Amino acid sequence: MRDWILHLDLDQFIAAVELQRHPELRGRPVVVGGDGDPTRSRTVAATATYEAREHGVHSGMPLRTALRRCPDAVFLPSDPPAYEAASARVMAVLRDFPVAVEIWGWDEAFLGARTDDPETLAGTIRRAVLDRTGLDCSIGIGDNKHQAKLASAFAKPAGVHRLTGDTWAETMNHRATDALWGIGARTARKLAALGIHTVADLAAADPGDLAARFGPTNGPWLRYLALGKGEAEVVTTPWIPRGHSRETTFPRDLTDATAVTDAVRALTAQVAADAREAGRTVTRVTVKVRFAPFLTRTRQTTLAAPTTDDAALTEAALTALGRFDLTRPVRLLGVAADYEMPAARA
Repeated sequence: MRDWILHLDLDQFIAAVELQRHPELRGRPVVVGGDGDPTRSRTVAATATYEAREHGVHSGMPLRTALRRCPDAVFLPSDPPAYEAASARVMAVLRDFPVAVEIWGWDEAFLGARTDDPETLAGTIRRAVLDRTGLDCSIGIGDNKHQAKLASAFAKPAGVHRLTGDTWAETMNHRATDALWGIGARTARKLAALGIHTVADLAAADPGDLAARFGPTNGPWLRYLALGKGEAEVVTTPWIPRGHSRETTFPRDLTDATAVTDAVRALTAQVAADAREAGRTVTRVTVKVRFAPFLTRTRQTTLAAPTTDDAALTEAALTALGRFDLTRPVRLLGVAADYEMPAARA
């Protein structure tokens, strides 16, 4: 018996929930996003079925592009409440097992388990999720979260895969550095400029050189990832959001300052209502403006005291907005609220 980390990832989760509601669409390319209208500008795909992905459609892609790549796709509107409800059903299944559960979003969770047969446990959990929710999942097994997260990707679709320190070099060393969890395309390009192209290259890199290029904390951490290291603690304490935001991308750029102000007022009212519904108070308001074609800037205002009062939050948002030069067309506006955090218990 020993401790293991499992990572459960629901397969094409949002699309799978929609297919439960529209079983007649199984086997067809389906794209979910926005209001489901692929001709509307500036809306993007939240997810796509595997059939749509075969045509090059992926999450974050503009719906218009998805339509061009896959004209036969069925486009459906996004329905977050339905996905939240489906996710809650899955997490309830996980809590029926003798494991610690750390939720990481609608479609994934880390599980801490003590067992001598992690594959059998993972398979039992996978079948239980399918039987009780109708949703497929893939489960990765590792010594730590990093390994388990990568292993679940190797397990897709609807499988189980183990990646540990014993198999790390064989599985990962030949792969590009952005195969690691936590290294994106930008960091991979910076590493490549140093002659570091593979996981093996990064594992063998000099920590001092990495620290000089990426900072004293981030540099050595990158090598730490390449060695297959990672956090091995599953935290079951409920996550408390530090804030909440609302934003909107306009079908046509706003060029009138009054229209921009009115939009910020409306977004602030929504954020205030969200805070009251969550039982939280706001300490700081941030306004985000994306100018055409794609320049994004933010400005903040700290409140004198935590509040959810509409007038106070609107005043703070408009103060932040006043620090922008609004002579350029506005493509997107957002308002974010930082919440007052509960005092730590002694």
